[in-house]
Amino acid sequence: MDSMKYQAVIFDLDGTLLDTLEDLADSVNAILAELNLPLHSLADYRYHVGKGMRSLITNVLPAEARSDKLIDECIDRMFAEYGKRWDAKTHPYDGVPELLETLTAHNIPMSIVSNKEHHFTLRVTEKFLGRWKFRAVFGEREGVARKPDPVSLLEAAKIMGLGCEDIICLGDSGSDMTAAVNAGMHPVGALWGFRDAQELIAGGAKILVKYPVEVAGLF
Repeated sequence: MDSMKYQAVIFDLDGTLLDTLEDLADSVNAILAELNLPLHSLADYRYHVGKGMRSLITNVLPAEARSDKLIDECIDRMFAEYGKRWDAKTHPYDGVPELLETLTAHNIPMSIVSNKEHHFTLRVTEKFLGRWKFRAVFGEREGVARKPDPVSLLEAAKIMGLGCEDIICLGDSGSDMTAAVNAGMHPVGALWGFRDAQELIAGGAKILVKYPVEVAGLF
């Protein structure tokens, strides 16, 4: 990547800007406990989250229990359970506030596109990242395909008034990287998040960064 080539960044949220894993895991495990179903470890949840609420619930239920009725019931319960604790243990990753300060100081436009339910995306962004200006903030919205579909990335690019070739997409999952490729943007994998380098590379990552501060060097 050439220095000073890129003009904007679109961030993933969970596993990229914010470590939300414990609050998500605690919420789902509370539902499973109520149903007398097996719980999952925090490590397991690293691979269950990131593809939307229905995927998360489907993956944690035992195969024999995955009826549409129970999945829908658990999704409804998840809104209530996560609503109780979405901010209990969640926090920005080390180095993220400094990165956002640096990008803001250099007038780099920033947006967020997440597969997290839109309402919760807005809530956690406001609480933990409200000091910084994001041109667009999108979570999973009804009737809008989630990543790896590029539609929300393209919508954010339009709001920022920039061409896709000018934008870096920073995320921690293969679907983030594939969405960036599908949008014609530049996929950058965050190694501090939920997934590993192998998944990021398989998804299309062109560069991997170990620490948030490295992202500032791409502009």
